[in-house]
Amino acid sequence: MSDEHQPEAVWVFPEKKSNKGRIWLIVALSVLALAIVLVVLYFFLPRTPAPQPTATPSATASPSPSSSATATPTPTPTPTPTATSEPVPSQAPTEEPKPVPPPAPDPDVSSFAGQVRPWLDDAATGLGYVADSNGQEAAQIIDTLQQDAQRLSDAGPPRSIASDWYPALGDYSAKLGELRSAADNGVVSQSALNGTKNALKALRSLVGI
Repeated sequence: MSDEHQPEAVWVFPEKKSNKGRIWLIVALSVLALAIVLVVLYFFLPRTPAPQPTATPSATASPSPSSSATATPTPTPTPTPTATSEPVPSQAPTEEPKPVPPPAPDPDVSSFAGQVRPWLDDAATGLGYVADSNGQEAAQIIDTLQQDAQRLSDAGPPRSIASDWYPALGDYSAKLGELRSAADNGVVSQSALNGTKNALKALRSLVGI
């Protein structure tokens, strides 16, 4: 055998390839898959609608004058007139005071005399009949004279003689009352009759009769 140099057997190990690229690829694919799942869930899963704000009625709100037949996603707002609410009265309306009529013009004495003269003349004539009448007939005449005295009281005298007219009329009415009582007793005294005539004469003198 020859001593020629024999080649030594050398074990050559291939270099280990790095796995970093594969790891990053797996991570990227995982992130992409997760993103796809999230997108699918967002678009296809039912979503609970957000609560809409509840509209509260407004005192001054007015409905739109016209409504659109087809709703559009983005309607263009149109100005609408605002109706102002009329104030509600807290109390019932009060009636306006009625105008007070002006006072009647003050009559003059002569006009007033013409108004009351028929009653005064009837009184003078009636007292003349009383003197010639019995108790019952005289009582009926005196009743008529008392009614005329009430009419004289209702007649408004001029202010110039009013302060004298009413006291004189009151005296005349009182005398008629005394005369009526005497007639009820069946005897009309001359003194009672004269007192009534004098009271009537005072009334007639106030109006110039």
